[in-house]
Amino acid sequence: MPRLGQGMESGTIVKWLKSEGDRVEKGDPLFEVDTDKATQEVEAEASGVLLRIAVAEGEVPVGDVVALIGQEGEALPEIDVPETDVSDTAETVVQAPPPLEESPAPVERIQEPSEFRAVINGARETVAGRAKASPLARRMARERGVDLLRLAGTGPDGRIVADDVERASSGTEVEPVAPPEPVTAPEPVAVAEPAPQPEPEPQPEVAVAAAGSDDTESIPLTTIRKTIARRLTAAWQVPVFQLTVSVDMTHANALVERARGLNPDVRITVTDLLAKVCARSLIRHPEVNSQYTEEALIRFPTANVGIAVAAPQGLVVPVLRSVERLSLDEVAEQRAAVVGRARDAKLQPADLEGGTFTISNLGMFGVEQFTAVLNPPQAAILAVGATVDRPVAEAGEVVVRPMMTVTLTVDHRAVDGGPAAEFLGTLKTFLEDPALAL
Repeated sequence: MPRLGQGMESGTIVKWLKSEGDRVEKGDPLFEVDTDKATQEVEAEASGVLLRIAVAEGEVPVGDVVALIGQEGEALPEIDVPETDVSDTAETVVQAPPPLEESPAPVERIQEPSEFRAVINGARETVAGRAKASPLARRMARERGVDLLRLAGTGPDGRIVADDVERASSGTEVEPVAPPEPVTAPEPVAVAEPAPQPEPEPQPEVAVAAAGSDDTESIPLTTIRKTIARRLTAAWQVPVFQLTVSVDMTHANALVERARGLNPDVRITVTDLLAKVCARSLIRHPEVNSQYTEEALIRFPTANVGIAVAAPQGLVVPVLRSVERLSLDEVAEQRAAVVGRARDAKLQPADLEGGTFTISNLGMFGVEQFTAVLNPPQAAILAVGATVDRPVAEAGEVVVRPMMTVTLTVDHRAVDGGPAAEFLGTLKTFLEDPALAL
């Protein structure tokens, strides 16, 4: 498992794009992995034949072997086993796979003191307490506090599946690893007590029904969803304030329509214009284009504008770089490319790094005004509402204008109210007369 970004410790393999026996070339997409930032393709590091898939799916620490690529007919080498304190017993247990196929009751081997065993038939090696289980079972176990090493799997090759975790968490399999006790227990009656317990397996259904409906669904958290939860929780700990203004979008809308007519190959949107004028405003007000740290305030010389995107895997914020230097057409092209990758779950770490400011636009959903949650460590985020025709006073008369409400959320540790208000004033001016920003 390669390290796909700074701080990455593990990744979850969700799909293999090649099968065992396939010919692969260096640089070919090999598998898809879910990290804490995005789901992305991992390329083959060498050319040859995919001899073995060592990890079919599930979470893998960085550096662990996930597949073997070599020449056709080449003997499979032994997969490197991570270092452990029980090296004396590791070799013996790694040799254990053949008996696992022949023996119908592998419980005794699973309980070997080393807790170190290898999984055959293309699953994965497990080391020091890592049980053989499906990704869904692992996630359910983490949520419910179930120790997978105490479960006997009912899936293929003894793999622990979601039903095993469900039964264990409901109390119907509190002691599934106790079968060795009946052999040595002097009182069979004491051992017999756990035996009837598998019968109340319907208990999980009762718990679901009690929650209100038989259709209740438990959706395990993805890595991205956990990251979103962690980052937004951190954002609520930041002292912030909000500023709101209404913008007359008459000239901005006209500019977008004219730009589309001049370049029909690129669909320019209001979001593209927003990114451009925000970038120009950030350069004029560098206090807002900043980050707070415990040691210093970091101000950036260029405006890397993030665009919040509701992708299938969750909320992601791909970044448009140095937007103040781009033409409106170039902004639209860059935005279309990264948003497309986001919706296809093909973002790369570089697409998500380095943002200095974020735009969250819910106007296309008819939302007229909202407050966006800060995207740490950035100092500000702009929430953009729908453009709605409203009566406004102009030169002593009431006229109808297309009005848009924007709300700026600001980290008060990095930016004071005055500079934030000046930034928002500049942004309003640029949107109402876009020629000044272009």
